[in-house]
Amino acid sequence: MSTVLVTGGSGFVGGHVILQLLAAGHDVRTTVRSLTREDAVRAMLAGAGADPGRRLSFFAADLERDDGWAEAVAGCAYVLHVASPIPAAAPKTEDELIVPARDGALRVLKAARDGKVKRVVLTSSCGAIYYGHPPQAAPFDEASWTNTDGEMSAYVRSKAIAERAAWDFMATEGGVLELSTINPAGIFGPVLGKDASSSIELVTRLMRGMPGCPRLYFGVVDVRDVADLHLRAMTDPAAKGERFIAVSGAIMSMLDIARVLKARLGDAAKRVPTRQLPNWLVRIAALFDPTVRPMLPLLDNTRHATSAKAERVLGWTPISREDAIIATAESLIRFGIVGS
Repeated sequence: MSTVLVTGGSGFVGGHVILQLLAAGHDVRTTVRSLTREDAVRAMLAGAGADPGRRLSFFAADLERDDGWAEAVAGCAYVLHVASPIPAAAPKTEDELIVPARDGALRVLKAARDGKVKRVVLTSSCGAIYYGHPPQAAPFDEASWTNTDGEMSAYVRSKAIAERAAWDFMATEGGVLELSTINPAGIFGPVLGKDASSSIELVTRLMRGMPGCPRLYFGVVDVRDVADLHLRAMTDPAAKGERFIAVSGAIMSMLDIARVLKARLGDAAKRVPTRQLPNWLVRIAALFDPTVRPMLPLLDNTRHATSAKAERVLGWTPISREDAIIATAESLIRFGIVGS
């Protein structure tokens, strides 16, 4: 088995990637911004049943600094670059997200190239696939790129710019290094602790009760399937130089998600709303609640994507959208993030 570096091991996706790498027998390194995070990450993994001991080691490295990256990648066969800045609210300027996302990806790629790493798998997003285009009936696939001149959140723009920069680097400076990217839709599934993704926050809000469901639409994928796709892309020769969308079936509205929670969780979902909010009301709410503002470009956005390529090329088979949603809610209850 190989030594693999996972950037951002304290995060939602990073934690699941580490769990699956350990289960597959790999030695794992992970980067955190501060080594004071090590105990918390180990506790998070222990809560999921993993006791990696010396098979997991920690390195301090920041997406906005050069320090630490050469040491982190030294001796690694693969790097899974999962870390990316995700805001709780809209940033003051888009560069607060774009610069660390883009420059962080380039730092990781340069360190991997110089450290003789075989392949980097970069966690991108469907945000790099289908924004800035008119809606279309056919699903978007990996040949599509987000038009960053269009309307979108700063986070979406940062993911598109960072992935473009990564492929541009590979074309001109990558040498023998290989790159694959994973482009997930909204990532749901079981949380490992209280740090999770923006998609998880939507289920949290629903479970805690809110006035109603904004007209938001999501591709859904379980975090365990996203981690599995990273591992497949890491070693499969067919993944070299390729992008892979990760989504399970058709998109769901926030109201669809609420109805799944109601139907499958019974009394535990008693606070979940089942009425739809008009867009004008959500726009007014965004004037007073900065966490609502990133939703505004997403209202009535019904972009569809297909994971047919990942299924065909890598044999990837995602669990159902509904099971991913329920796994999210059950884990939120288990950790006391929402009431039962």
